[in-house]
This record gives sequence, structure tokens and C-alpha cells, in this order.
Amino acid sequence: MDAATLRSLQAPLKARYREAAESARVPARAEATLDPETLSCLVSAAGRAIEAGLHPATGGDGSLACSADMLMQALAACAGVTLTAVATAMGIVLRHGRIIAEGEWDARGTLGVDRAVPVGLTEVRLTFELDTDAETPVLERLLATTERYCVILQTLRTPPRLSLALNRVSTAANPG
Repeated sequence: MDAATLRSLQAPLKARYREAAESARVPARAEATLDPETLSCLVSAAGRAIEAGLHPATGGDGSLACSADMLMQALAACAGVTLTAVATAMGIVLRHGRIIAEGEWDARGTLGVDRAVPVGLTEVRLTFELDTDAETPVLERLLATTERYCVILQTLRTPPRLSLALNRVSTAANPG
């Protein structure tokens, strides 16, 4: 895709969002179906089921997707798509590229071994490897703009308000 095509795709969206800001609010949703027998759950991504389960550091066998890895995959995907769109808009030719998202977490926190150890990722690194002839100042602007507009990166940098809810449901058949 070239910059003109990208602009023609985005121009009507930008115009609509300027005129009706509420139309720019995009819902994001995921659902997991539990499998208590295997301590796993199924989530869907792009119409494909992904089975997530315990990481080997917490008792899993490594055959199921790890949620922390899935978060890193979401970050790498978002950064990659954003960078590609920004490069296109800036007229930067990319011959090839890789985005590497890496994070670390301490299983002692997750397993309750040491309450002083935090639960969750405590460090995230994002590396961009690009094959391009663009000059360094242009690439620095590309990276800064990608950082500014990457939804997942910005969500991790400035966490949203979180809430939890519990709804009790019954899957038992109702007597007629």
C-alpha cells in the first residue's frame, strides 16, 4: 500500500471522527471459555481458537499458550502494524522488519511463594529491526510516531481504569 491509498482509506474516517467524536470509540472484547479439568481456557483470535494454560514455570507442560506471551504478541503486532502504517504515511520504504517484544515476570509472585514479589510483568522491551535506507533522524521520527500511536504500547504505558465483576450463572437445566 502507498501513502495516497492509506490517506484515501483513512480520510473519511478522520472526517467522521472529527464531526462525531463518539463514533471513534471502538470496543475491544475477548472472551475465554474455561476448562476446569485441564486448568486451561479457550480464547478466539481472528476466528481461531487458542488454548491458554499454565506456563511451565507454574506447573504447565508448555503445550498451551502463555498469557504473558500473548500480551507480548499483541504488543509486537500492534507496534508492527502501527510502524508499517506510519512508515507508509511518511513515505519510508521498508524492505523487511521485525518487532521483538520481550517481558519478564517472576513465578514466585504468581505462585504466592513470596508476597513481596510482584505478580505480572515487571519489565517489557520492544526492539525494532528494520531494513531500510531511511536516514537516522527519519527513523527516530518513525519510532517516536509509532510509540505515540500504538494502542497496546500506550495502554501498557498508561494503564486504563480496571474493574472486575462476578456474575453467578447456572448451566444446569431448569426444571420445566
